[in-house]
Amino acid sequence: MKRLLRALVYGLASLAALGFVAVLALALGYYLLAPGLPPVERLREVDFQEPLRVYTRDRRLIAEFGSQRRIPLHYEQFPSRVVDAFMAAEDQRFFEHPGVDYQGLMRAVWYLVRTGEKGPGGSTITMQVARNFFLSPEQTYIRKAREILLALEIERLLSKEEIMELYLNKIYLGEGAYGVAAAARIYYGRSLDELDLAQTAMIAGLPKAPSAWNPVANPGRAVERRNYVLRRMFEMEMIDSDTYAQARQAPITAEVHRVRPEVDAPYVAETVRQRLVARFGKEVVYTEGYRVYTTIDGARQKAARAALQQGLHAYDERHGWRGPVDHLDVGDEPDASAMLARLGDYEQVSGLINAAVVKVDDEGATLLSVARGEPWRLPFSAMQWAKPFRTRDVVGPAPDSPSDVLSVGDIVRVRETPDGPRLAQIPEPQGALVSLSPHDGAVEALVGGYDFGLSNFNRVLQAERQPGSAFKPFVYSAALENGFTPATIVNDAPVVFHDPSLEATWRPQNYSQRFFGPTRLRKALIHSRNLVSIRVLRRVGVQPTIDHIAGFGFQRDSLPRNLSLSLGTASVTPMQLARGYSVFANGGHLVAPYLIERVENDLGEVIYEPVHYRVCEPTCDANDDDVAAGAAGLDSGGLDLLPGAVSPALAETASVLPAPRVLPADNAWLMGSMLRDVVRHGTGRKAMQLGRNDLAGKTGTTNDQVDAWFSGFNGELVTTAWVGFDRLQPLGRAETGGRAALPIWVDYMDDALDGVPESVPDRPAGLVSVRIDRETGLRSDGDGNSMVETFRAGHVPERGAAGANGTYGSGGAGAEDGGTLF
Repeated sequence: MKRLLRALVYGLASLAALGFVAVLALALGYYLLAPGLPPVERLREVDFQEPLRVYTRDRRLIAEFGSQRRIPLHYEQFPSRVVDAFMAAEDQRFFEHPGVDYQGLMRAVWYLVRTGEKGPGGSTITMQVARNFFLSPEQTYIRKAREILLALEIERLLSKEEIMELYLNKIYLGEGAYGVAAAARIYYGRSLDELDLAQTAMIAGLPKAPSAWNPVANPGRAVERRNYVLRRMFEMEMIDSDTYAQARQAPITAEVHRVRPEVDAPYVAETVRQRLVARFGKEVVYTEGYRVYTTIDGARQKAARAALQQGLHAYDERHGWRGPVDHLDVGDEPDASAMLARLGDYEQVSGLINAAVVKVDDEGATLLSVARGEPWRLPFSAMQWAKPFRTRDVVGPAPDSPSDVLSVGDIVRVRETPDGPRLAQIPEPQGALVSLSPHDGAVEALVGGYDFGLSNFNRVLQAERQPGSAFKPFVYSAALENGFTPATIVNDAPVVFHDPSLEATWRPQNYSQRFFGPTRLRKALIHSRNLVSIRVLRRVGVQPTIDHIAGFGFQRDSLPRNLSLSLGTASVTPMQLARGYSVFANGGHLVAPYLIERVENDLGEVIYEPVHYRVCEPTCDANDDDVAAGAAGLDSGGLDLLPGAVSPALAETASVLPAPRVLPADNAWLMGSMLRDVVRHGTGRKAMQLGRNDLAGKTGTTNDQVDAWFSGFNGELVTTAWVGFDRLQPLGRAETGGRAALPIWVDYMDDALDGVPESVPDRPAGLVSVRIDRETGLRSDGDGNSMVETFRAGHVPERGAAGANGTYGSGGAGAEDGGTLF
């Protein structure tokens, strides 16, 4: 008995000693580790990393940037079964322990003593929060000790609900998903409260090994882990036996659901991303959950992309079939599954379907594609355009049968059209389209190329090309400011210039290579007469014309200082040209194109709202200082797409500044009138198929058909379309602005202006309309050869009569009288 008592005393003493040593060790550990622990109070201020999201004006998603997908929720927003599932999987005594589960910790220590290896059971949800927010993932005893100390401090500072909220929002669950709400979206395409029990348990099983137990990559192991979580929930009486049995039998329904844009506008998204990174820094932009609302109209953007792609395919079909993407040697009986597998080797291009030809007969071809799965038919009518390509000016004979175009084993591309599938190929040239509101410069649609995946070069903003005749309206506007009228007679006749800055001898010609003699200015613009434009510029003078054109926002350095300026040899981007035309559309004001309406943080607070410029006539409450500031902000060209080049003091008092007037209202109206006649009677006649009377615009074609343009407008929208090769080369014979670019413009505007009332501007004061003779441009009494023309009040021509102002001469003063020949 004494021996037993002595053993008990010694045992108790030993335990006390061990306890003392343990307490001393903990105290010493705390003394050594505590100074290096991070301040736990930071958890109250934690900001979860969220990606940058870019939206249209109507709140439709364009793009998302950032590797971490996260949807933070508050504790009360988590369904109870989600909390239960994670407790069952990770920490069944979460609501009982003080941050460290000593029972689980002792089990882990005992496992280590027995096996010499680290074992399960020692980490609580609170300890995982400490590790995820403050510590590195390294596996060391020192880190584990720091983790325990931090967990105890976290439990002292935060409630259990706050800790669980942090955990469920922070934990990484694979496939770029951080937090359970993001995981629900990525794995199941649903919100968290829409998941069933089996799906919830599948996600709850991921934290310890999100790759090994990934239900997409490793479905077998994922089911085992899911069923373990369900069993633990059953054992903890969180679910009943029937629910448990039913959930265990549920099939795997997980698949990766990437965020899919609602509006296809990658060139817009990339432009926004670049601007925000430049302004805020990429460390902030990709992690702070910024939401950018752009000026893009979702419906118009869709129409712009479709119109550009259709126009480029139409060009490509005119120039012939260049053959299949590839040809596979498949023998007499092709293996469908093998061909389908090979399709994955070929680049996927936006809007096109990769397909393999498995049969060709007299009626068409049978194709296989991943997109459709089952074999499907491509009729002969969908490939009859495929004349063999020879050169850009020459194609071979039209095919007589499908076998002239396709053969078994061909890998081809097909596009969907309103009339069904159609054989296609990636167009050789590129294109661009941009559409602005002339009232404030808001970018309504922007497509910088055929496919962003093939080339991210944004031709709307970066391609500086010669606009050709699309530049003539600015030269004609300068002429109106220097005494010309729409009825001024200019001689359309051969001319030879000796100008060292051009060539030793320059012999410009009209596109038709014909000459039409004395021509009214309006008619010359309607039919795009080059020789008239040259004589107009020569008469006005190059420098006065440049001074005038600079008011449209063009950079002076880009404007050639010779007579070639009249033919559009300046280098401009589609955005710059659209901006210049907006001056005609809005009655004479210069606006700055802008793409970002506002930037919000993850709390919905506006952190950036760029100042922009708006036409505010006829009523405008701005003072002279505001107008001056607005003009100053536009001097740099206004194409930064992040306007705000104004003083901070002014920006605090006005988010919208008055757009400065750079062109008299009567000049803008007369030019609009002349450009409407280009659409009614001239090179822009194809636009009349829209059945509207308010459309104005001008085609542009450069030498050898290198660039094709159409820029046009009504009172609500300004749009520019361009087609050309990135490396300067001819588009081919007859590929003018009217043939290559104008159809794109028409297709887009048909959709963009659907339901928009016609908006022909009112004629400003100071203009009068009189009847003139079509041939002389002089005032007429109204015989059969007369027409009505509009003039500034002081520039109305005299009645037709002999004399200096009524006869054709070689120039001289009196251009304002309408009838003098230049």
